[in-house]
Amino acid sequence: MKPFFEYHSKLDPFRLFSMEHILTILIIFILCVLLFVFRSQIKRQERFFRFTLVIILLGADVLYHFWLMYENAWSPKSALPLHLSDFAVILAIIMLLTKSYRLFQFMYFAGIGSSIQAILTPDLARFSFPHFQYIEFFVSHGGVVLACLFMIVAYNYEPPMRSLWITVIIVNVYAGCVFLLNKLLGANYMYMMKKPGAASVLDFLGPWPWYLLSLELLMIVSFYLLYSPFWVKRKDKQKDE
Repeated sequence: MKPFFEYHSKLDPFRLFSMEHILTILIIFILCVLLFVFRSQIKRQERFFRFTLVIILLGADVLYHFWLMYENAWSPKSALPLHLSDFAVILAIIMLLTKSYRLFQFMYFAGIGSSIQAILTPDLARFSFPHFQYIEFFVSHGGVVLACLFMIVAYNYEPPMRSLWITVIIVNVYAGCVFLLNKLLGANYMYMMKKPGAASVLDFLGPWPWYLLSLELLMIVSFYLLYSPFWVKRKDKQKDE
């Protein structure tokens, strides 16, 4: 069991879209679909499912930091929850506890968008399945997606169009703050200073700093794609009226 918890793992490096990675993505996708399939049951037991998600997200995050400290690997240069997808885990816990519609409007775009990107192109280096870091990573990021979809299923939350552009503004302000912290700490949170070592979507977006502008455009496009189901739903409703 020890090799599965060592920070300096001797396991094979993580391989993008390996069989293990594809199966993990499929499991997360199936869980998302099941949320809607069992919508009525979830509505009746919303408190149980809501706190189950809180426990899973909080437990995974706490265990991750304890593991880093136990392995003497915790560092402010890499372990702070400043990547947008990592910060989204904390926000997802708050959203679930408070049932905040305002926070949902931000999380639907920023939380789901950043988590999907992390799930599809994770920066896991030597942490392949079944390493603890591999499991914790996908539980946390998959849990954020499930938490946001849960709010739609359980409470019929829908993001208004204006929240898309408010989220874009907030993410840019947040990125500016993270850039300053990167300078201060000598870190690379949100990959604003350089690209990750592993394969990622940034590899197709040009060199630094131009890939930051490409990433901005990609973010807006992804937010519109996330909004599209609600746009179609509202158009259909207007036709019926």
